[in-house]
Amino acid sequence: MELRLLATFEKVAEVLSFTRAAAELGYAQSSVTAQIRSLESSLDVELFERLGSRIRLTEAGERLLPYALRMTELAAEAREAVASAADPAGTVSVGTMESLTSYRLPPLLEYFHHRYPGIRLALRPTLGDETRQALRQGAYDVGFLMEAETEHEGLESEVLAPEPLVLVASPAHALAGRTALTTAEVASAALLGPEPGCPYRDLFEAELREWGPSFMEFGTIEATKRGVAGGLGTALLPRVTVAEELASGDLVELPWRPGFALFTQLAWRRGKRLPAHVRLFVEQTRRLVSEQSRRA
Repeated sequence: MELRLLATFEKVAEVLSFTRAAAELGYAQSSVTAQIRSLESSLDVELFERLGSRIRLTEAGERLLPYALRMTELAAEAREAVASAADPAGTVSVGTMESLTSYRLPPLLEYFHHRYPGIRLALRPTLGDETRQALRQGAYDVGFLMEAETEHEGLESEVLAPEPLVLVASPAHALAGRTALTTAEVASAALLGPEPGCPYRDLFEAELREWGPSFMEFGTIEATKRGVAGGLGTALLPRVTVAEELASGDLVELPWRPGFALFTQLAWRRGKRLPAHVRLFVEQTRRLVSEQSRRA
């Protein structure tokens, strides 16, 4: 089996689209189709089931995928071992989420842009379950998670920092100035939050379920903060996302703490040998995010 064909198969299996795979690989769609047919012919099996305009892996394709991933990774390792380039280069595909991309990662992105111009960071916006699945399938090199759990099936993960959460409101809110709040009082107030699937939103909602809370969904953290500042309700958000507003007085912290803790983590597929440029990303992420957390 040719490595070129396996790499194409891996990309089509990742995106489940011949058209998108061709665009990302820089091939004509007809070339991608021909390569997949050639691989299928050499194996005497069908690797993809065509469902009109959609495709999915057949059972044979599912069985081939982990071998294809291992073979392309081994080829990359071999190239790395004999490469003579002094400066690291390559693409790091990173699963991340809004709160981390906007508030934790800018120093890291700036550092790599200036210090390692040969390394391209491809950020993929996804939430917890989707990120974990993409890592297990090899679609991402690494992924950021903000979760209460620190062990994830099929993944290696490293805790970078605890992620404190705060309940915030506008200074004019009826609960502002209180010295204590019960969970029932929090649940009875108007609540704002990002979309379901956001880890702290889901855990917050579960903690208040006994009192039947009702959330106004604002989609993004920035929209949620604006709604809170406008007096529409309270919101539980990572402290790092509201640090500026708390410092300026646009928002105030309410005296209530959730019964759970979150940790920002970096994860990758268990057993995967990370190429040198990905290992460098992991090392610098560990250093920079940890330093930022200690300063906060």
